[in-house]
Amino acid sequence: MSEVKLVAEPRSEFGKGAARRLRRAHKVPAVLYGHGEAPVHVALEGHATMMALKQSNALLSIDLAGALRLALPKDVQRDPIRGTIDHVDLLIVRRGEKVTVDVPVRVVGEAAFGTVVIPAVNTLSITVEATSIPGSVDVDVTGLEPGSMINAGEVALPAGAELADDPSLLVVNVTAEVGEQAAAEAGGEEAGEEPSAAPQE
Repeated sequence: MSEVKLVAEPRSEFGKGAARRLRRAHKVPAVLYGHGEAPVHVALEGHATMMALKQSNALLSIDLAGALRLALPKDVQRDPIRGTIDHVDLLIVRRGEKVTVDVPVRVVGEAAFGTVVIPAVNTLSITVEATSIPGSVDVDVTGLEPGSMINAGEVALPAGAELADDPSLLVVNVTAEVGEQAAAEAGGEEAGEEPSAAPQE
């Protein structure tokens, strides 16, 4: 995953009023923390931050007064109505360091004819180098028959990545398709049932 550079400004004012003033100036309050360092309170450019965080687990290169720090978004608070970013917690990482992140699951391939592929989870937790976080983990269902299941331990992970979830976690379930013909046949059987004979007196 490529790095996204964001320019940060130090901030010394805190509280709801200060945060509102930043947002009116189209900036996002944020905190940089990690590796035993004291938290650093910064302001990020609003639009650039919103675009960067469209990507899950975006690797950010934070430029603070000319000093660059790598960081991952750990908590993003959004306005529930407008969807704008209210605040971001950023975890400082280093090159070569391994981190545990939740990565989106992407189902690829076509299962056997007459099947339905049902994803059981949206993400998988993996441990991987901070500079090599994949955009997604692909789960191949090519040719799978009804009744097939893929657990987390069976998913092929990118080189250098390790599974952090339970290997027995169900990721994808493949079931038989219930088609219109089957439904019609079931309905016909019900319609063709002999009416119960009226009780005789």
